[in-house]
Amino acid sequence: MAPSETSPLIRREDASSPDASRANNENNALPRGTFAARLGALDGFALLISIVIGSGVFSSPGPIDANVPSPGAALLIWLLGGIVAWTGALTMAELGTTFPGEGGIQPYLTYMYGEVWGYMAAWSWIVATMPATLAILCIVFVESIYSSFGVNEPHPPITHKLLSVLVLVVVTTANSISTKTSTRLSGFFVAVKLLTIFLLIVAGLTVVAILFDRGKDLGGGDWHERGWFEPRETVLPDGSLFDWRGVGTWQSLGFYSTALYGALWAYSGWDKANYVAAELRNPKNQLPLAINTAIPTIIVCYVAANAVYYVLLPWRVVSTTDAAAVTAVTHFLGKGVAYFATILICLVIAGSALGNSFVAGRMTVAAANKSWIPRVLGTVGQIGPFKVSKSSTEGEEDADEAMDKGESPINALILNTVLSAVYILLGNMRILLTLNGLAEYAFFFLTVLGAIVLRFREPELRRPVKPFIVIPVIFAIISGFVLVRGAVFAPVQAGILVGVWAVGVAFYFVRRRGLRR
Repeated sequence: MAPSETSPLIRREDASSPDASRANNENNALPRGTFAARLGALDGFALLISIVIGSGVFSSPGPIDANVPSPGAALLIWLLGGIVAWTGALTMAELGTTFPGEGGIQPYLTYMYGEVWGYMAAWSWIVATMPATLAILCIVFVESIYSSFGVNEPHPPITHKLLSVLVLVVVTTANSISTKTSTRLSGFFVAVKLLTIFLLIVAGLTVVAILFDRGKDLGGGDWHERGWFEPRETVLPDGSLFDWRGVGTWQSLGFYSTALYGALWAYSGWDKANYVAAELRNPKNQLPLAINTAIPTIIVCYVAANAVYYVLLPWRVVSTTDAAAVTAVTHFLGKGVAYFATILICLVIAGSALGNSFVAGRMTVAAANKSWIPRVLGTVGQIGPFKVSKSSTEGEEDADEAMDKGESPINALILNTVLSAVYILLGNMRILLTLNGLAEYAFFFLTVLGAIVLRFREPELRRPVKPFIVIPVIFAIISGFVLVRGAVFAPVQAGILVGVWAVGVAFYFVRRRGLRR
């Protein structure tokens, strides 16, 4: 039984209590999940690759480069983001096999701190994290198209925003058709994203080979003429120059924190390692193997792809674009080939948007099933209170079961679309990246901190996957510092997030009182 919101920070049950007995029984039944445990380590490797690699590697380089003093520092940020993702994935794998079930970090936070914390994680994901993620993806989709035509606006006009909203509506419509439609499209998008990264790296290697073989540079020129770790003046999106030589240590840490949020967004999905665990035959051995091969592979791909951007482009250009891959291909091969590359990259972004919209709908349904939000948001096959599908008229049916039969949580998708559209119209990609990072890592930090405390408070818990204690400690130290420094450096985004959380807490207690009555 999960503790109530008045429970102590970390709960310790007596071994003879019914709750402890049930926890032990659940641990003995590991692993369990929605899907049959039929996958091996290679399947887990492929799943993590497909979950994590998305549009971030094509869109985050500009915001990251604008917040670091040199290309070498940017590559180190990408490496550090990968290490954070790696340590976080191993810790989440520990929690996912210790507390099997659905809901991601929500049941972990509920067990560690009380129900209100699990609710707040769900609220934050539904109201802030997922809408901000979808808004970023739709913005990047549109900006990638404009970049292929040579248009890079530091402050995109309202037409760009309206087109981004249109992309959002199309993605929502695709997810509203049926679950089967969403899953079939996802497989296609995975193949496209891997092909796109491969071709990008080949382009960079070609430029390097031609320079050393023929002495001709087909890239940006700076990569072999300037020092990769030499501080330089950064061209900001508004065209102004920023001189890093006058920046103090504390201020530079703020810039680095903002840059790291861009990298962490690109690595988003590492926390889904526990979803992979539910489908592995032997998660104790196969899950660490899958994580310890997949995450390093992703890190190599990301660092290599970003090194390619600095090879293909003049360094002053990288910081000004929100569509680095399209800009790099256009500069290297011209607009003709860039149009083809744009199609591939837009397909990758569309696939990420489709997947995130799909997950957002299910997260909203899960919260509604717990009565954390209005039940109408947990219905399937309905628009508001009105039924629009045949199966939804054939008696009452559990929402999760109905979705497994192909029904879509249309009300949940509509809510997510409205919130995402607000973020698109009121924000821009770089502001939303920081907001997204703050929203996610506040709860990731609390979750991993709780996992560390549980190691000492409840050592008797059966942990099929138990990484060395230094691993979650590394994650907690880095994420905690970046979270605090990032909030100080970006007070507007932090203030918005605190406001969202305050509304969420008020809504929780008002709704709980209403349900009691």
